[in-house]
Amino acid sequence: MNMTKKIIYVLAAAFFPFSLLAQQQSYKIIHQNAIVVDTHNDVLSSITMNGMNIENDLTGKAHSDLARFKKGGVDVQFFSIFCDDRYGKGSAFKYANMEIDSLYAIAKRNPDKMEMVATPAQLQHALMHHKLAAMMGVEGGHMIEDDMDNLDSLFRRGVRYMTLTWNNSTSWATSAWDEKRRPFVVSPYGLTDFGKQIVKRMNELGMMVDVSHVGEKTFWDVISTTTKPVIASHSSVYNICPVPRNLKDEQIKAIAKNGGVIQVNFYSGFLDSNYEKKLKTFLLQHEKEFDSLMALKTPDYEINLFFSKKYAQEAAVLRPPLSLLIDHIDYIVKLVGADYVGLGSDFDGIDSAPQGLEGVQDFPKITQALLKRGYSVKDINKILGGNLLRVYKANANK
Repeated sequence: MNMTKKIIYVLAAAFFPFSLLAQQQSYKIIHQNAIVVDTHNDVLSSITMNGMNIENDLTGKAHSDLARFKKGGVDVQFFSIFCDDRYGKGSAFKYANMEIDSLYAIAKRNPDKMEMVATPAQLQHALMHHKLAAMMGVEGGHMIEDDMDNLDSLFRRGVRYMTLTWNNSTSWATSAWDEKRRPFVVSPYGLTDFGKQIVKRMNELGMMVDVSHVGEKTFWDVISTTTKPVIASHSSVYNICPVPRNLKDEQIKAIAKNGGVIQVNFYSGFLDSNYEKKLKTFLLQHEKEFDSLMALKTPDYEINLFFSKKYAQEAAVLRPPLSLLIDHIDYIVKLVGADYVGLGSDFDGIDSAPQGLEGVQDFPKITQALLKRGYSVKDINKILGGNLLRVYKANANK
């Protein structure tokens, strides 16, 4: 379906009763006709930078590859530019640029399949030509190395959002992880004056401010500083699964009031309140290996990934049902409305997703589940991508 027909379909969905559309359209057609946006995929840092090629079939090895993006109906993918806290001044910014280089190289080799996008006009061009619109978000403000010029440089290279912190705090913003789990290492909480300058500069540039990973004080400082809608690129609901990375009701309401959007994370540990307990039991069954990796100071996320791959059958039992992901979407919709929620999978950055979500090829299952819950085609289109596109355009400088 060409872009003009797709736009006509989306507009028609807003005016025809759901019951009539549901009778005429299967979930696959609804999904195909929607503009599907995923705001967070870590395939560059976890797969590409480790020597694997997403131009190949990586089924069983990774959540993502080019053919499966197409199969899953993904129209717009924000590729995460990520390195953890082992990278700092002198290395983090350099590594971020290496990842950006790798994505540009992949796009250059595959001009018939994907297109690098940095403006609304480029986005529309990619959609009209049925190519994957490849966009970028930096996951962790430590990658600008406390230098505003580095922020400007990343924007010029096409980065269109920055997660202000990863789990590690910066000198100018505190993370959720540090505020909740390591409060003794950070003081004071929130944004410093320099942090507020960064938020203002992002607003000026047209770079979306991402509040996933940030601490509560940092979150509220952002809300009081920003002049444009924010995103939470990959966060879920605290009241369903109370972990520091999820958003509390007042935060969800504040994002809605700001005109922003919460992109729900697919990680089992952010969806299922019982997952962390089940994971600990699983790891204790392999205590010697776990202790060995801990002794090497291996990051938690790498340890979990190692065990999930080595003991795949055992790990599979821990995964929650897909319905729990839909519960998180439902919760946000019931709290603030269908205009403020979307999808931020965290594929290839997570070791466990709900049952049935084996990779990017499975996005249509979410559309199917939303349809079964009684969502209108209009609201499904918003959740799949319309809400994020609204926020992106509100931030972009024409």
